[in-house]
Amino acid sequence: MNLKPWREIAVPHEDVLKGTFQQAEFAADISRVHEGTATDEYQNPALFFQRTFITEGMRLLLDSVVKRLAGQGGDPVIQLQTAFGGGKTHTMLAVYHLAKGAMPASDLQGIPAILNEAGIVELPRARLAVLDGIRQSPNQPMWRGNIAVHTLWGELAWQLGGQEGYELVQDADRSGTSPGKAVLETLLARYAPCVILMDELVAYIRQFEDGKSLTGGTFDSNLSFIQALTEALKAVPTAILLASLPQSHREAGSQQGDKALAALSHYFGRIQALWKPVSAEEAFEIVRRRLFARISDKLAMETVCRSFADFYLANRQDLPNETQESRYYERLVSAYPIHPEVFDRLYEDWSSLDNFQRTRGVLKLMAKVIHRLWKDDNKDPLVMPGNLPLYDADTRNDAIYYLPQGWDPVLEKDIDGERAETTSIENQDTRMGSVQACRRTARAIFLGSAPSSSNQMVRGLELERIILGVALPGQQVGVFKDALRRLQDRLHYLNHANNRFWFDTRPNLRREMEERKRRFKDKEDVVPLIRERMQKSFASSVFGGIHVFTPSSDVKDDAELRLVVLPPDAAFSRSGQSFALDRAADMLKNRGEQPRFKQNRLIFLAADYDSISRLKDQVRSLLAWHSIVNDSKEMRLNLDQFQSRQATASWQDADKALQRMLRETYKWILAPMQEARPGKGLSAIQWEYWQVNTNAPNLSQEIERVLKENELLITEWAAIHLFNLLKNWFWKDGHQEANAHHVWEQMCQQLYMPRLKNSFVLQHTLAAGSDSRDFFGLAQGKQEERYLGFSFARATSAILDQALLLIEPIAAAAYAAALQAAEEAAKRATPTPTSSGTQPAPTGEDGVKEPEIPTNIGKPNNGITPPPPPQPVPPQAPKRQFYATVELDPHLAKKQFADIVEEVVTQFTTRHGVRVKISIEIEAETDADFDSHLQRAVTENCKVLKFKNAEFE
Repeated sequence: MNLKPWREIAVPHEDVLKGTFQQAEFAADISRVHEGTATDEYQNPALFFQRTFITEGMRLLLDSVVKRLAGQGGDPVIQLQTAFGGGKTHTMLAVYHLAKGAMPASDLQGIPAILNEAGIVELPRARLAVLDGIRQSPNQPMWRGNIAVHTLWGELAWQLGGQEGYELVQDADRSGTSPGKAVLETLLARYAPCVILMDELVAYIRQFEDGKSLTGGTFDSNLSFIQALTEALKAVPTAILLASLPQSHREAGSQQGDKALAALSHYFGRIQALWKPVSAEEAFEIVRRRLFARISDKLAMETVCRSFADFYLANRQDLPNETQESRYYERLVSAYPIHPEVFDRLYEDWSSLDNFQRTRGVLKLMAKVIHRLWKDDNKDPLVMPGNLPLYDADTRNDAIYYLPQGWDPVLEKDIDGERAETTSIENQDTRMGSVQACRRTARAIFLGSAPSSSNQMVRGLELERIILGVALPGQQVGVFKDALRRLQDRLHYLNHANNRFWFDTRPNLRREMEERKRRFKDKEDVVPLIRERMQKSFASSVFGGIHVFTPSSDVKDDAELRLVVLPPDAAFSRSGQSFALDRAADMLKNRGEQPRFKQNRLIFLAADYDSISRLKDQVRSLLAWHSIVNDSKEMRLNLDQFQSRQATASWQDADKALQRMLRETYKWILAPMQEARPGKGLSAIQWEYWQVNTNAPNLSQEIERVLKENELLITEWAAIHLFNLLKNWFWKDGHQEANAHHVWEQMCQQLYMPRLKNSFVLQHTLAAGSDSRDFFGLAQGKQEERYLGFSFARATSAILDQALLLIEPIAAAAYAAALQAAEEAAKRATPTPTSSGTQPAPTGEDGVKEPEIPTNIGKPNNGITPPPPPQPVPPQAPKRQFYATVELDPHLAKKQFADIVEEVVTQFTTRHGVRVKISIEIEAETDADFDSHLQRAVTENCKVLKFKNAEFE
């Protein structure tokens, strides 16, 4: 969303742009204005009211003042009691310029409306007396011409009536005693209308010690003067007193100051109109008028504010409830171009600090913020908590000036700047770096939490307020939530509990955790824990065995489908060297030091190469947190209650993060395969790799899903596929039947054959295809030319054992036809029993005469010739030796030799007392010449393999 930047709509004042403002410029000094030495913005009435926002409280006060001066009522005494920096002196200045009448009221912005509402056409000019407790000395007289003025009442009389007025109180001034109500009433009446402004009165009176007399009087005489003055003012309808008192005992400054504050509050309380000038909402306009010259495009401003309000409504679940109210749009407009959350945090949180002035402190800090953002060409639509340029030395120093010692390393290491951890994270993660998610989040937390202390019951900023301080319309809230999670893992001074986050000058336990992480080693600590967690990740599955980080010698070489989870040092990478493929290839070829035959029963799960380092780091974090929790429980580590809870919560969070990281890391399925190329033998082993869905709830089911969808694993197999397999690989070279067990063994071994879930899948396929004439016949064995338990085109449940034969369908059909013809011929030739006692031909179990087995299946017309009677078989001599020779295809030699070992050699080696000798004869010829490199390689290999002789001729 393209919103117009704040800098193109709100133009700061020249001094803010240039950074030439000074702290004193923000501090209104009524004495300097009275003396005519203040800066123009305070000395010039028109300029002063131009930059002054008349709040509701100030409007009511000015209304009371003008009525009092016009003799139309109003309060005689007004006490201004607000927090430090709450605008007391600024309010006095407004009264000063209004009462002095140096400029017509019509030229003072905002004043005509007040006069109209009060029904006053012309305001009379009043005499002014300014009593500044900071400038007045209790024991140092002030010279007015040749007259030494010693007391507050002497100074009051001089300012109102000069020497004539002073003479009314001269004796009381010199003796340091209160002049009394009657004298003060005479003084006020003679010089009315008049306005008396008393500032920092407590600072003056607290200097008088109990029982000690100074030239300015005593503690009690000054309190008596205040009491008499307030009573006298009631009798003069056009005289008014404004006095500022501090709000807190801290501002009173001392025990004597507390005593003075209590006494003055009591005397003023008898007659005063208590008034608190500035509310938090009104502070928006106060700050805006002082920092910004004008709003150049109100329509653009309203568009920005409306966009923010709509964005907050659309993301209501992630933001504070107040943002869902229609008045929040009005707050955005009132505070523009500064986000209301900035003011809320400064006025609600920072104003609680001892020396942070409520208005002046905000103005000073925000002036530096605006100056730096303008200088850096900030293009955000609003100035938000996440924008605070804490990387700027001036801004940083001004912020931490109000805070306790120890915040410098917090800002530098964790929050903002080139060396901050937030910057490092964003440099590594472009998703977060593109919106400065980490730095913005950390700045917002700092603004909302730095003023808090460990003594508070509830600390920190809620997640919803953090989002409010950083997210812009059009941005994804989830990015900032992810950033916050990353900050929790990486920052040393960030704390969190109960959905609240805060910074503290004490390191959180992360530093201790980071140091402990170095104790844990890969082999002894990290890998065993990964193995343990991975073993727990698998539920029941299609695999007959799941081997997590298991040596190849311990992975059985049998017909069970097995998943091999490779260790972290054998990670998979689609680009560059993949250690996973090397390790998987080795396990595929060998079982320890022995060759592996059933290669088609292994599937591999490997870690992602780019994620493995993060996984190991997460494991170390978990182990470190666990050790901290254990040490705390066993009193080996001294933690307070909060830190103990934090350690436990961090341990639990690390455990959850590890589970996610395991799924994100172990996501590659590796499956071996080969291609059988006609005339060229088998291809080299190839690897297919597939990525599992890391968000799937069940890892075992997800792996099974991927294998099935990509035909790497078959759980249901149609009979036509078995027929094609038999036709291509087993019913060849005159062989019309194949041993079913041998077929299954070959499917377990050969990577170019289908990978079935288990032998039951093959059995179901045999059962499904047994009632068809298209696929195969079945027999339980064969004696010479006779099939035992023959079945064809008849549903049956075959038992997959070493006796089961799968017969080519044409041969099975011919054999079935021959059986039927022999059975019919036998029925026709069956003799009738005779009286001589001859017995009929033997019958089968079902009472039907057994037919003779035809021996001419496949001959023309399938002619049936009854066989001659069986002849007695002479006993055979015992067989004690076996010899066999076979020629192997050079391209298929490895496969064929493995078949020979499996099907022939093992028949002898598994029997006791059988001695087996195997010799291999290799002969290679060429019409050209074997080059020297080939000769050297073959000769050396033969020596290593301990050939008895190997020569080239």
